Amino acid sequence: MTAFQVLTLLGVPALAAAAAKAMLCEIRRQRKDTEAVKAGMQALLRAQMIGDYNRYLAQGWAPIYARENFENCWQQYHRLGANGVMDDLRTKFLALPTK
Repeated sequence: MTAFQVLTLLGVPALAAAAAKAMLCEIRRQRKDTEAVKAGMQALLRAQMIGDYNRYLAQGWAPIYARENFENCWQQYHRLGANGVMDDLRTKFLALPTK
């Protein structure tokens, strides 16, 4: 058996297995990164909505643009897989009068 045949029989499958293992590790890392970005975005949206609610509650009313912005934030928060924590705050915010 020639050296080329040995490399073909042993080298290629070993390289393929190593490449597959490396790709799986990269996919797992990317999934973790994606989940971290998703959780971070949810936290930022939640903080924005809480801050807006507190600001306009103290003011006693919310302008229409603020309501639209709040609703947009809530929709994106919800699409990220929100757990319903902000639903009550959304209802309260939308109940604020407008001018």
